Amino acid sequence: MTAFHEVLFPLDVALKSAGGPERRTDIVSFGSGREQRNARWAHSRRRYDAGYGVKTLDALRGVVAFFEERRGQLYGFRWRDRLDCSSASSGEAVSPLDQGIGVGDGATTSFQLVKTYGASYAPYQRPIVKPAAGSVRVAVDHVEMTSGVAFTCDAATGIVTFLPGHIPAAGKAITAGFQFDVPVRFDTDYLEVDLSAFSAGAIPKIPLVEIKA
Repeated sequence: MTAFHEVLFPLDVALKSAGGPERRTDIVSFGSGREQRNARWAHSRRRYDAGYGVKTLDALRGVVAFFEERRGQLYGFRWRDRLDCSSASSGEAVSPLDQGIGVGDGATTSFQLVKTYGASYAPYQRPIVKPAAGSVRVAVDHVEMTSGVAFTCDAATGIVTFLPGHIPAAGKAITAGFQFDVPVRFDTDYLEVDLSAFSAGAIPKIPLVEIKA
């Protein structure tokens, strides 16, 4: 991923924003009324509007400064999605058993963090590439490993690497728990700030879009 700043968008604004996942589906309708559906994207892409979180002039100034430092759309950054920022179920603490990320074969040392959605019909496995630094917990065969001794995790890519002497044996399940951010960029090179409208309660538009590797 190029042109990315490992910095978090102001949390006080992000936690009051709006947005969510987007998918792209082609639908072909036939004369009989039947249809054929095809997913164009393997992974969803998230969009947000940070404007809903701007409630004060100080917050607005902070966002403008953040926008300027990112040079508009040029540099990506981290975004904390309040609805979905943890490997754990809603309201639960992160556990090293939260998400399966692979099975050992005695030789492979690196595994990508992922989060799985759903279970019964068509579970979706989402790559997690921006874990929160220091939040990653890993277990092998239900035994928690020690960070820095048994494994490391790159906070910029979400790749867990097992260190010599701790490579998972064949057939051993590897699980992980973590908090994470979404890599995004501004989806505009122009922020229109109307202070008269803002003082009257109008919400500025500050669109963001997820960056796909």
